Amino acid sequence: MTYAYKLMDSPVGQLKLVARGERLAAILWENDKPNRVRLGEVTHDDDRPILREAERQLNEYFAGKRQTFDLALDFQGTEFQKKVWAALLTIPFGQTRTYAQIAAQIGNINAVRAVGAANGRNPISIVAPCHRVIGASGELTGFAGGLANKMLLLSLEAGQTSLEAGVDRRTLAVKGPVKETVKPADKADNADKRPRPAPAPAPARELQTSLFDD
Repeated sequence: MTYAYKLMDSPVGQLKLVARGERLAAILWENDKPNRVRLGEVTHDDDRPILREAERQLNEYFAGKRQTFDLALDFQGTEFQKKVWAALLTIPFGQTRTYAQIAAQIGNINAVRAVGAANGRNPISIVAPCHRVIGASGELTGFAGGLANKMLLLSLEAGQTSLEAGVDRRTLAVKGPVKETVKPADKADNADKRPRPAPAPAPARELQTSLFDD
């Protein structure tokens, strides 16, 4: 069976949505490695219903209007990889898991490295949320879409930022979410007219830490 694809512009770069029949088989990143996800012959098809529906749901997700996806999926991989990818689908929106936790969930606590490898080859990015898997100490680890995009997706799900088309992803990744710089009490205090210096941008590590302080 041949694969069909359509391209989608998104706040995290151009995404390549791929279908096998009437199921979603892959969501590939703009700069994805050619051999990370192995597919058969792929033809362009903007009108495939599953691809149009995937694009619609992804746009809702980026707009902060969707937390779960309702799409028919077609994972192609080894049985071990499919177990890992199925485990990814169980991670709730706004939460994270470690590689060790995923290994325990699939019943193989000694397979942490293998879980990491399978996570890196997850073909259906975002929908199967491999971005929600982090290191044991809370650090962001390798991600096919790049660490800046991983941080942005986690920030979106933590309610710390919103993603819109055309956003400067690099600026958000460095500065962190925009915060209120004037307290409500200060707004009502018209007597003090002295200008207040703007706070320094939050470093990326501060944003990263805030995401995982549960």
